[in-house]
Amino acid sequence: MPSQGIFITGLGIISPLGRGRTATLQAIKTAASGIRTTNIFGVSIDQEVPVAPVDRPVESEDSIPRTHALALAAARDAVEGKHRAPDAIVIGVTTGGMPKTEVALREKNTVPETYAYHGAGTVATYLASRLSCTGPAIALSTACSSGTAAIKIAIEMLRQNKAASVLVGGVDALCRFTYFGFYSLQLLDPAGARPLDKDRAGITLGEGAAMLLLEAAQNPPPGSLARILGGGISCDAYHPTAPHPTGEGALTAMRDALSDAGLPVSGIGYINLHGTATKDNDASEAKALRSLFGDDMPPLSSTKGMTGHSLGAAGAVEAALCALSVAEGIIPGNIGCTVPDPSLGIVPILATESRPVKAALSNSFGFGGNNAAVVIGALDTGADRLPRTQPKHLTITGLACLTGSGELFPSFEQFSQGKSVAGILTDEAISKDLPQRQVRRLKRLPRMALALATAAYKHAGTTAGPSSIFFGTGWGPLTETYDFLTKLFDSDMKFSSPTDFINSVHNAPAGQVAMEFKSRGANMTATGGDYSFEQALLIAGLLASEREELLLFGADETHHILSPLLDPSSAGDPVPSDGGGAIMAIASSDPVTAPSILPLGYAQAPDDPGHTVMNALGLTRDITDHYGAVFAGIPAAHEALARQQLTGFLEDSGFRGPVIDYRKYTGQYAAASAVATVLAVQTLIAGSIPAGLTGNSGISLGNKGILVMGFGPYCTALGVRPS
Repeated sequence: MPSQGIFITGLGIISPLGRGRTATLQAIKTAASGIRTTNIFGVSIDQEVPVAPVDRPVESEDSIPRTHALALAAARDAVEGKHRAPDAIVIGVTTGGMPKTEVALREKNTVPETYAYHGAGTVATYLASRLSCTGPAIALSTACSSGTAAIKIAIEMLRQNKAASVLVGGVDALCRFTYFGFYSLQLLDPAGARPLDKDRAGITLGEGAAMLLLEAAQNPPPGSLARILGGGISCDAYHPTAPHPTGEGALTAMRDALSDAGLPVSGIGYINLHGTATKDNDASEAKALRSLFGDDMPPLSSTKGMTGHSLGAAGAVEAALCALSVAEGIIPGNIGCTVPDPSLGIVPILATESRPVKAALSNSFGFGGNNAAVVIGALDTGADRLPRTQPKHLTITGLACLTGSGELFPSFEQFSQGKSVAGILTDEAISKDLPQRQVRRLKRLPRMALALATAAYKHAGTTAGPSSIFFGTGWGPLTETYDFLTKLFDSDMKFSSPTDFINSVHNAPAGQVAMEFKSRGANMTATGGDYSFEQALLIAGLLASEREELLLFGADETHHILSPLLDPSSAGDPVPSDGGGAIMAIASSDPVTAPSILPLGYAQAPDDPGHTVMNALGLTRDITDHYGAVFAGIPAAHEALARQQLTGFLEDSGFRGPVIDYRKYTGQYAAASAVATVLAVQTLIAGSIPAGLTGNSGISLGNKGILVMGFGPYCTALGVRPS
């Protein structure tokens, strides 16, 4: 297989510095800053703090939140002049539709359509619909590392020939939720962000979006700006918000990025720091840099003194700035820093300089200890890399699930008898095997996550916890989100809960699991609505290393107020339900000696009658040779479409085995596919489809697996295979 490079062939950026390449470069050259004091939300708090808003008007539809409008503006610029849609979209995001949701909740709006774009995953699917992308549309939510982590996923999609072009980036918009959340943590600097300054006192919240169109090719395609050389991901597994004081996780991410890029430390000509301007973050990053570069420190700066901290967008915005740096020979100044902190042991470039940069390293770190780094090089920098050899199997070693009927075995017993496992397990039942110290300050979803991880670990009987964690959740921690906003609104924007804010981020449950098991590898949270678990599996297949032990799980909670507003499928469910499923696995290229799981297909539902689900997912008729049953996911909100798709699939594939409508048993919630997958594995172990599910005698699977499929706006397929 010939070696290939990954090239940035399109770039869109909209930030407090302006929109587009020209405006952004001009702002950098003139040391402009988008930070300003403004009463953006029309409220009074003890001390108004500055923000970094996007001033340029953003054209948008009335129904979409500002987050989506910013993302679309950047995406349109990135694909301008291209004659074909990207094969996939990967976007990092934390706020999703919160700018609109929080207003609707404050007004006590109970019309579900108002919340149609609340989910963070809707940013990716909205872009896909507007840009005619029919492949995977993945939303990653790993707090402030989201945009950079998304780039690493895109790199692997291209290297492993899962796509020829990927639109990747990050977006977040200013909203009350994050503004008052960070204010409650006392992390906002009244003087504005001063990265690396001796008197720095916190961040300035910003907003924006950056999208990079990446293409794999042997030579730079026309219009190429720069190339992506490699990326690294790690987790501190240390604290929900604070970085590891020695910078261990940051150091690992940077080392892995350089190794992935095939570059020595001497090959880096510029470092764009995470540089949030908080005491702890700057100190931790500085220690990691000194450990990696020693006395040969390259020029470095944080650009958050210009752009503010745009959370999930930050890594993508800064990757775009690095691409401009290597393309234009410019190093942005560390605006906001007057006197560098001597205790850090690093000295930033204070004023913008013009000098050649062959390769740049960009760092992003976030809540939950999630770290990501990416290396961007000039078009003539770095050696083209052969695709990384990936493990062929995720061999299953442990299982767990939580349903209204309880844990794995009682749930499977009910399911085997054709009885529903829908419902809501009590918090006490979920937490019964967890030490009180773990759950004292945690609410429903993170408790679910810890219970699932602990049970899967025990079932695996392993002595070591998972190295990497891949989590799928459609809605994240709803209880914390609602409690935070309720207290904020009831106090007329004067009081909020820092604990609820910390635990409200989508990746908080996975962060809790990482801390419990000291999992310092990748810690990825995908949030794609009904397809979140499938996205997590897809990401695991891209990032897992040979012989690595990993945890793959999905979970969602029901909330009596938010769930009916946000999830149209759960709104009509006669039995409110929630739960999750977890799988411990080992990534391996060895022959499978136990059941295994693998992603088979992920695509937008075809709207052309001649373009079938089979074609969209890349499946062939020989699938019936390998699978003896289908577990079909039929979301209630899309039942007519989903059943039509299922019928078409059965006709096209010629499949004649049993088909189990699993949501009829699990209930209607986003993570139902995670539960269904665990139940499918347990069915595979039993060797036959129980009589309770077929209405007749049990049906032997022989040596065939079970196909778990999702239908609706997107179609997905994953395979559970026997040994």
